Amino acid sequence: MRQFQFRVGHENFALIHVSLVPDMHGEQKTKPTQTTVHALRGLGLLPDLIACRLIVQKPLEPATKAKISMFCHVAPEQVVGVHDVSSVYHVPLLLQSQGIIQYLQKRLNLASIKITPQMQERGRSLELRWRELTKRQERLLDDVTIALVGKYTDMQDSYMSVVKSLEHSAFRCNRKLKLKWVDASDLEPEAQHTNPAKYHDAWRAVVSAHGILVPGGFGVRGSEGMMLAIKWAREQKIPFLGICFGFQLAVVEWARNVCGMAGATSAEFDPSTSEPIIVFMPEVSKTHMGGTMRLGLRPTVFEEGSEAWSKVRKLYGGAGKIWERHRHRYEVNPALIDRFTQSGLRFVGKDERGERMQVLELPDHPYFVGFQAHPEFCTRPLNPSPPFLGLIAAASGQQVLDEQLEIQLKSFKPPHPEGSMVDEASLRSDEPRPAGEEVILRSEQ
Repeated sequence: MRQFQFRVGHENFALIHVSLVPDMHGEQKTKPTQTTVHALRGLGLLPDLIACRLIVQKPLEPATKAKISMFCHVAPEQVVGVHDVSSVYHVPLLLQSQGIIQYLQKRLNLASIKITPQMQERGRSLELRWRELTKRQERLLDDVTIALVGKYTDMQDSYMSVVKSLEHSAFRCNRKLKLKWVDASDLEPEAQHTNPAKYHDAWRAVVSAHGILVPGGFGVRGSEGMMLAIKWAREQKIPFLGICFGFQLAVVEWARNVCGMAGATSAEFDPSTSEPIIVFMPEVSKTHMGGTMRLGLRPTVFEEGSEAWSKVRKLYGGAGKIWERHRHRYEVNPALIDRFTQSGLRFVGKDERGERMQVLELPDHPYFVGFQAHPEFCTRPLNPSPPFLGLIAAASGQQVLDEQLEIQLKSFKPPHPEGSMVDEASLRSDEPRPAGEEVILRSEQ
């Protein structure tokens, strides 16, 4: 970091040091901060700002601030307090109230940057919407319960982006999110004999949820439990969202229980199966796993005429083409698409060639949607991921869903400007490219 500071120049570099300030019986201790700042100086780094983290709801006291300023050789304006607040979304406003923006403007000479009226208006609008977001969190909201049926529920950070997408969507719908973590293996019949308590707890969570989410994953473990949860959501008209692995399992479940393909499975689970619903993509090696995934931003083209009935398309503002990030090496078997479509499973979104299934939806269901992509990667607090917004809205009731569909149709703005994208068809073209020509997705650079 010291070398980076030297390379870019002191005027283009600001170091914010976050330090714990323990509260011992009501007295705020500064010794840990003094010690860490001294260690930083020994490394040739001088903090421009010291953020004092207090694990209590008590703000940083003026006397504590003055003491840190004196012993750490920084001005009082360079010391800010970050105490516990009701939500992490309050922290930006807490820092703003202590003058951090004004200090950084002066420290980095940001006043030299020309600020247009449009930029100022955008900033005021962002601050206003952020303040409204934090105010809504303080109100008494109705609960919405989502059962997350996954494989890695013991390590909940594995689903951090998924959880944030649900949180952002709940904020928009004025709901308080209650997330129930369900280990998919506990839903399988074997668990009824090996661990009856977990089996009944898992099914109680699924049955009582307002909506069901099956996120991404790999491997056969827990897949049968996920498909049982998907079957429950489909038959009982419970709002459902399947992401990547969840999308693929929704197709397998449909093949088994609607199309009558009893042996339907994925080539990932059984490479020799006679009824492969999910198969390796043609460009993927079946023997080498490293570097073979379909990664990055890819386009999805919605079915012509789907704007009249597709909820997920309306959630994207009625757009005919969208972009989401992908991370997979399997796809729905193209040879079975006609059979699935004739039985009622609509693949409303495909790749640009119309060969790869990327979004599924059941028209006669309150909300049954599957995405091969990972839309959770592009969620924002003020612009939640549309598929997750649809799940939360549908789980909150038809009226809430109708309201959000209307809002999205009027005001949705995609996080990825289409002008910055690359046509995926060109990446898979059979025609030879001119020597030296390369086509690279910007998200993969």
